[in-house]
Amino acid sequence: MKHSQRVGIFDSGAGGLTVVKSIMEHRFFDEIIYYGDTARVPYGTKDAATITRYALEALEFFKNFDIDLLITACNSVSAHALPEMRANAEIPIYGVIDPGVKALQNSGLDPSSRILILGTRATIQSGRYQKGIEAIGYKNIESIAPSLFVPVVEEGVFEGPVLQSVMTHYFKAIETPDAVILGCTHFPLIAEAIRDYFPNAPLLIHSGEAIAEHLEEQGYLSKRVEKTKLKIFASENPDNLKAIAAKWLQQ
Repeated sequence: MKHSQRVGIFDSGAGGLTVVKSIMEHRFFDEIIYYGDTARVPYGTKDAATITRYALEALEFFKNFDIDLLITACNSVSAHALPEMRANAEIPIYGVIDPGVKALQNSGLDPSSRILILGTRATIQSGRYQKGIEAIGYKNIESIAPSLFVPVVEEGVFEGPVLQSVMTHYFKAIETPDAVILGCTHFPLIAEAIRDYFPNAPLLIHSGEAIAEHLEEQGYLSKRVEKTKLKIFASENPDNLKAIAAKWLQQ
């Protein structure tokens, strides 16, 4: 069994706070160092080479801290940059896509179930979720990239008519799914609105809980801390990121 005192969590912006919340609730670590690259959010509209370059620059940022492992909360980074990051690091680096696929597998949903994957353009175009989900036996898969969700969340809009209008834009032609993969860490911030949009409340799978379950399976359970400290850094406007964290994490 393992215990690490300090974990780094990296995302393109505020979305990775959904992973922070799950990790804090599980009380695995003494301290979380969170870095949001808010100056360049969103990553999901950028090409693979650019995403990889940004991810490697974030890895350099974390070398200023004595972290025991790094979680790339960003699905776009997980889809495109993990091999390069791991090649340039001496600590374990975890992505969020494989844990998300595993969470669907563990859900026990029938193989004929309708699976809707929501992700950034970069994540959807990579095909990583689609291939992973097909490999565990699901064939009825639809994937879309609701790119406007990210700036809406970055503005702190988690409910209301603006969000409803954006959801209608993307979901109006979608048949109600049995499960929705929230393949972007921004999307759990509007999870309840997404669930409420569909009449038969689908199962929602998001990166935060999936990665927490994965870390448990990896043995990060030998010690539960009293409280996990959180330090937040951003490449631009850290006060805005801290305000979203205060609202989402209720700290």
